[in-house]
Amino acid sequence: MTTLWALWRGGVVAIGLGLAAGMQAAVPAVELGWLGGVPAPVTSGVSWGVPWAKGAVTKEQRFALTSDQGAALPLQTWALAYWPDGSVKWSGFATVADARAKGFRLQAVAAEPTVAPAERVEVATTADSVTVRAGKLALTVPRQGTRLIGSITVDGREVARDGQVVCVLQSGPGDAADEVRPRERFTTQLERVTVEQAGPVRAVLKLEGKHRGARSGRAWLPFVVRLYVTAGSEAVRAVHTFVFDGDQEQDFIRGLGLAFAVPFREEVHNRHVRFGGGNDGVWAEPVQPMVGRGGRFAADPATGADVYPRQADGQRVPDRAAYAARGRSLLGDWAEWGDFKLGQPNANGFTIEKRTNPQSAWIPAGAGRRAGGLAFVGDASGGLGVGVKNFWQSYPAGLEIRGARGAAAELTVWLWSPDAPAMDLRHYDIRAHGLEAAYEDVQPGFSTAHGVARTSELTLFPTAAVPDRATTAALTKTAARPPVIVCAPAHYHAAGAFGYWGLPDRTTPVKRAIEDRLDATLNFYLKQPEQHQWYGFWDFGDVMHSFDDERHVWRYDLGGMAWANSELGPDLWLWLSFLRSGRADVFRMAEAMTRHTGEVDVYHLGRFAGLGSRHNVRHWGCGAKEARISQAAYRRFYYYLTGDERTGDLMREVADVDFKTVEFDPMRLAQPITEAERKLAPTRVRFGPDWLAFAGNWLTEWERTGDPKWRDKILAGVRSAAAMPLGFRTGKNLVMGYDPATGRLAALNDDAGVYNLATIMGGAEVAFELGQMLDDPDWSRLWLQYCRLYSAPKAVLVRDRETGTEGADAAYVRDGRLASYVFKRTGQAAFRDAGVNALLRYARGDRGGGAVRRVEAPEVLNPIDEGLGNTNNAAQSGLEAIAMLGMVGDALPTELPPAPPEDAARKQRKR
Repeated sequence: MTTLWALWRGGVVAIGLGLAAGMQAAVPAVELGWLGGVPAPVTSGVSWGVPWAKGAVTKEQRFALTSDQGAALPLQTWALAYWPDGSVKWSGFATVADARAKGFRLQAVAAEPTVAPAERVEVATTADSVTVRAGKLALTVPRQGTRLIGSITVDGREVARDGQVVCVLQSGPGDAADEVRPRERFTTQLERVTVEQAGPVRAVLKLEGKHRGARSGRAWLPFVVRLYVTAGSEAVRAVHTFVFDGDQEQDFIRGLGLAFAVPFREEVHNRHVRFGGGNDGVWAEPVQPMVGRGGRFAADPATGADVYPRQADGQRVPDRAAYAARGRSLLGDWAEWGDFKLGQPNANGFTIEKRTNPQSAWIPAGAGRRAGGLAFVGDASGGLGVGVKNFWQSYPAGLEIRGARGAAAELTVWLWSPDAPAMDLRHYDIRAHGLEAAYEDVQPGFSTAHGVARTSELTLFPTAAVPDRATTAALTKTAARPPVIVCAPAHYHAAGAFGYWGLPDRTTPVKRAIEDRLDATLNFYLKQPEQHQWYGFWDFGDVMHSFDDERHVWRYDLGGMAWANSELGPDLWLWLSFLRSGRADVFRMAEAMTRHTGEVDVYHLGRFAGLGSRHNVRHWGCGAKEARISQAAYRRFYYYLTGDERTGDLMREVADVDFKTVEFDPMRLAQPITEAERKLAPTRVRFGPDWLAFAGNWLTEWERTGDPKWRDKILAGVRSAAAMPLGFRTGKNLVMGYDPATGRLAALNDDAGVYNLATIMGGAEVAFELGQMLDDPDWSRLWLQYCRLYSAPKAVLVRDRETGTEGADAAYVRDGRLASYVFKRTGQAAFRDAGVNALLRYARGDRGGGAVRRVEAPEVLNPIDEGLGNTNNAAQSGLEAIAMLGMVGDALPTELPPAPPEDAARKQRKR
């Protein structure tokens, strides 16, 4: 496996300190590197985020970026988040760099760097269009209308125009073999263009609209497409999102993608098509191959040599008129191929076909396993390549080129291929199966896909010539895995990014045992998507909930035991695992999960907008629509590490999701509201996971905007809880009255509540970060009391209101994570010991452990590893261990002691 550690000299980063003029304290000079090693040799734009300790960096601070070779690089910066004192918490950066740079150094400077982009990005706006220029590249976007992109030029030559979003809609499923359903083509209705950044290094355009029917005029499927142009690079990055707002019983999408017209300037035999296969493979052919039977060829007019080898390489050859009569005759007789397509109908096979014209048959032209996802069409004067990230992982996908014999070809990137069966978003059954039987909470009308979304990433490569095979392979790699710049784990940790967690430490046997167990569980889950084929347009990025030991499969067909949908925080587990290790494979899995869970498992419009769906066979199948799934806490990592604007949109969408509880009380079925409770507050929420999820949303808005209204909404809940005798332990199952207009909580009864889900759905991690951001005695007292007296009886809680010292022997703590937090804040030894003992139990495999075993045919369809098949346990035990290492890791003994008798007995009972 590749880790970030290898990118730094000596294996471990020493963070240097460079004093910037005008600063009160030193600003750390940050060593940066490529995620997973040096990328493909393609110059491209890249953005990333860097965290800073509280008070270290002001809003006015300037930075300089240099490569490991000492070259000054262009740099654009902006604030992503702020500390309460106004200092910068996270900075966003953008640059352009190629593989000649193996690493980078970011340093604070006194004044704006004199290094400017070699070719600055410039944005020009008119009433009708927005044009972005970067060196030889010019991109024009209309402000409204029927086109997404007006034109793309390189060196003044138009290489693409009339960019469109496209959709083919089928009415009804069309399951029967002899059933033909009506179809309609939908294209662009562009409604709004926003310039989000205007250089000098990077420009970002946000395009919004809908798909409009060519025949019906129906406008549906809202889309957002962001276009990124970076100085010094001719590539254009595109992030495409659509939201399904149709009727899943009738609206079956048969094809979905983006299309571009690619005009030709050259004759047919100087036109070329390229497809990027897997493992650097390239399919490359001329539209009219100049080769005949028996060695017959067209001779170069100047040398008499066969021009075919040059043509096959994509080089320009003489026009038809330049050849002798025999050569012209051959050119008139050789076939011209007009249409080409690559189809990836599943994760394990693709085919390439071509045909001369629509009246003729498609013929096989190539095949492979997993395509890289790039198509190019153009001529010797230039053309357009488009590549898709996670192409084969998001099947059924396709790449299609039509009309290569005419004045312009149409290049279509099919995110959902029309050659595949129609997209079926219906629920998996017409009846519910119940919590008792299937751990399922299906409610009438709630198993709907109306409002879910999907985001895809593409890269456009306008060119001034036909790329050779090596270049095509490099472009394919760049699109499939865009370069990412990251800090070393030591910097993330030193800056206090994302609360409490510990860096890997194998210096003692007990610490080595903990790290080995963390790695074993992580490595097991990293293999599961491949072993169980967790791929596909709507599924890629998620993991399953529970394993079936008898069938040797994850319970993909059993109600609430199938797709996990962020249950118990696998998103957080993966991201914290990346932060502490720098592992590229962990980052990629966490990234895919964030893209999936933030889009597919959450509603973006309609009655459930802002809420997410609990785990189910279908991602939107469960009737429990809750903020714990949609919460910003699961998205913040990716946003701050990369500056991804779409993820920023998702977090902003849920800032006011607490208002949804008025219509959808999260405990409406589990604990029906009484008439007396209705009179006390507009709605009800649980302290956790509901209110803590809301608080994480408000925390995120507060740090992103600096607007104190979001802090004040958190404090409104804190103040009202502080006035309750039982604090955050108030109410049966911690259910309290809630007013979303004011943010105030209200006691509905005088019960002392205990609720197992309160802190294991991201709540603990949110609370830890609130402690870093809120300098508030009420919050500190209430949260410490909750951690200290999680299971204490009511009498103890009442007494603690006076003493503040109850449970000092750690007798009432829930787990080692919360106990470790009490020690971190108070230094009380009993809580340190509780955290240490929890870590020792983890090291022994008492929780989240087990032996991984290999299962081979004929017991299974394909060989698999099993033995750790409970995502709840894996995620939570990993999160707890990582947090405890950051708070009590230094107190661990050197050797792993024997298990106490009560632990051994408990483990035996568990077996």
